[in-house]
Amino acid sequence: MVQFGYTMMTEQAGPRALVDDVVAAERAGFDFSVTSDHYFPWLESQGHAPYAWSVLGAAAQATSSIGLMTYVTCPTVRYHPALVAQKAATLQLLSAGRFRLGLGSGENLNEHVVGAGWPAANVRLEMLEEAVEIIGALFDGGYVSRHGTHFDVDNAKLWDLPEVRVPLGIAVSGERSCAIAGRLADLVIATEPKPELLADFDRHGGARKPRVGQLPVCYDLDRDTAVERAHDQFRWSVGGWKVNSELPGPAAFDQATQYVRPEDVAQSVPCGDDLEEFVEAVRAYTEAGFTEVALVQVGGAHQQPFIRWAHEELLPALRTL
Repeated sequence: MVQFGYTMMTEQAGPRALVDDVVAAERAGFDFSVTSDHYFPWLESQGHAPYAWSVLGAAAQATSSIGLMTYVTCPTVRYHPALVAQKAATLQLLSAGRFRLGLGSGENLNEHVVGAGWPAANVRLEMLEEAVEIIGALFDGGYVSRHGTHFDVDNAKLWDLPEVRVPLGIAVSGERSCAIAGRLADLVIATEPKPELLADFDRHGGARKPRVGQLPVCYDLDRDTAVERAHDQFRWSVGGWKVNSELPGPAAFDQATQYVRPEDVAQSVPCGDDLEEFVEAVRAYTEAGFTEVALVQVGGAHQQPFIRWAHEELLPALRTL
């Protein structure tokens, strides 16, 4: 049975609001939650970027049953993989086994802040693969030392390991990332309902593993208001991964999307309160083979009305898919 999730989008809300919202999402019946891990918002109009791991720690204590997951953390530039392993193990303990570690090759938007430069795409995937191997070795227990192509680890060990090993998810966008995910991940992550990504993941060892997708939506009783808000805060999403991973900051995203029209955003982001439109957008993921779909409600100040509507109408309708 397909599970449906709620997104704590750190780019559009402060830390206390994010925790309050995931508590409400748990009460509303969402099966799991995911959390973005940003240093910058995509656009200045979003206006936030709190530290995701502090938010997750608070959420682990404020909730009791909803799943928690990074969607996604880049374990290569801003964070060393040994530290990501420590953070993930700690979250798994705090959440009593509800945490999953979603990983990806990252975006220049967030990783440039440490001044280490932004590698080419093929190098980023090499770094991701090496980082995942390090994290997995630390999850195995014992001391880990490694002198790799991209990372050194000197006699590291996780002193607080959870009984339930942290499941690893890897975000994919093409053949190479699918191969890494199929070999090393416990689940696959994607932001587009492309069945070919899942087929590549399966071919490289991912068969029968969970596959998690994500869909932005913009609920509002007034559709025009919803379209306007989606355009104001989510027009960056039409740029595609190759563009979005390279731009360095909100000003660049603003300039790159200056000709994106509200109707362009509304083609990919369900807007308003037409239940069937939302269900059909989710159906694209379920028919592609995704076993979990996380929804992103656009607009930090508009979470609670969406969560109430999801509880009363949207989730019951999605359960019939």
